[in-house]
Amino acid sequence: MASSYSAPDAAHDYVLGEVRAADRDRFLAALFASEPQRRGLLTLLAFDHELARTRAVTREPMLARIRLEWWREAVAEAAGDGQPRAQPIVEALSETVRHYRLPDREFANLIDAREEEIEGALDVVRAGHALADLQLAVLGVTHEPTRTAARAVGAAWLMGEGPEREALLAEARSHRAGIDMRALPILLPARLLDRQWTAWQKPLVLWWAAQRRRF
Repeated sequence: MASSYSAPDAAHDYVLGEVRAADRDRFLAALFASEPQRRGLLTLLAFDHELARTRAVTREPMLARIRLEWWREAVAEAAGDGQPRAQPIVEALSETVRHYRLPDREFANLIDAREEEIEGALDVVRAGHALADLQLAVLGVTHEPTRTAARAVGAAWLMGEGPEREALLAEARSHRAGIDMRALPILLPARLLDRQWTAWQKPLVLWWAAQRRRF
């Protein structure tokens, strides 16, 4: 049975503002999801952004690990039955984790990937796959080809331009014919990797892609 915990409206407002400012492209794509899944996707993006900020917040490895450990504890609280700590992203995350019963292992994979990045390169496959799996759980998608496509897009999003990213996008698009369209809000960002779109073009590109059900 899903938890009845509900985050304060102020927490969701904070999450929306943070993602809109820090991750506008995926924010725009998430808007194509229906509520309450949209809130869940935005919450996961806000959480992902907080993890990604770790190296920018501090260059001291020990402090970076302490920060990530804080988020490990916050995720454990989010999955529990008690009142989460009074931090808006944690509050929103608690609602999302409990309502959708999100798997602990994917949060651990996401945090572990960012911990490896402290003194090395980010494992974009591990991080991209973990976030995609969490997003798919929010959307209620278990279709395996759709999962393969979403994971490929998630990893491609974290890569710079090059043949590896192109290969991932091609892999994702090879599954377009039988995709579960509920996953479209997390697949649409692939369209923004095809070329350098201007800020005003991006909403139109995503809207047109959504209308055609293509990514």
